[in-house]
Amino acid sequence: RPVTKASASGPLQITAGKHNVTITHPDKEYWPDEHITKADLVNYYQSISKWLLPHLKDRPQSLRRNPNGIRDKGFFHKDAGHDTPPWVETISLEAERAKRKIEYILCNNTATLLYLNNLGCIELNPWTSRTSQLDNPDYLVIDLDPSDDNSFDQVVEAANAVKDVLDQAGASGYCKTSGASGLHIYVPLKAIYSYDEARSFAELIAILTEQRLPDTTTTERTVSKRNGRLYLDYLQNKKGQTLASVYCVRPKPGATVSAPLHWKEIKKGLHPSQFTIFNMEKRLNKIGDIFSGVLTERTDLKKC
Repeated sequence: RPVTKASASGPLQITAGKHNVTITHPDKEYWPDEHITKADLVNYYQSISKWLLPHLKDRPQSLRRNPNGIRDKGFFHKDAGHDTPPWVETISLEAERAKRKIEYILCNNTATLLYLNNLGCIELNPWTSRTSQLDNPDYLVIDLDPSDDNSFDQVVEAANAVKDVLDQAGASGYCKTSGASGLHIYVPLKAIYSYDEARSFAELIAILTEQRLPDTTTTERTVSKRNGRLYLDYLQNKKGQTLASVYCVRPKPGATVSAPLHWKEIKKGLHPSQFTIFNMEKRLNKIGDIFSGVLTERTDLKKC
């Protein structure tokens, strides 16, 4: 059942499928300025789990934890550890940097989602490939990362320039807010290309976008050389690299959510603050999962 503020005092037991999940400190304020609690976060993820879980299924998770709320910078956590319940699915993978095996959590059901929420995972960061084909991403990503000098209208302009390039190539593009300051554009691949191939194609899109908007966008990796321009980041297309999932909450003021958008919505005046844990369920009930094509469509990169 939904956790309510009235019931959010001591630890709570929530039944999800065949499992009971304990939510500790549900009344802890994760967003102190807005008085938004851990219970509010749990309520949100319960309410949208049927739309979110298909985008997480069988994808290793890089856990970003903020157990003390958004004022704490938090930490990243990858290894499941000994305290993980036996019913939580994991996959053991060799980590290149750590030079050891890491037991990654797979968020394949509501119980696991609640378990991660209880750990303080406000944000969910899945791989772009699944356990069945870890070397082949299901989609490529272009991260529109603005500088402090860019307005969000310029982010919108850049997104539409990316769409123009994709349209010219004959490729599908799906856009979502990052939930923070930028926009993410996904191109569905259905796991038929390698990460290198996906990244090469994403680089071409970024270069052609920069040619259209040279004054406000750049593919320059060095921050000091960007001169206040928006960064067209195509380097996220690498095995093990993660971005905030669609529908996930970000540890940002207002409890903003990474929200998929119709292209007609990507226009002047759009802002990520419009999408929060308090209105996303209503939006989903109205328009459904408009990001589902990312998981089902296949783009022929060679033809493009």
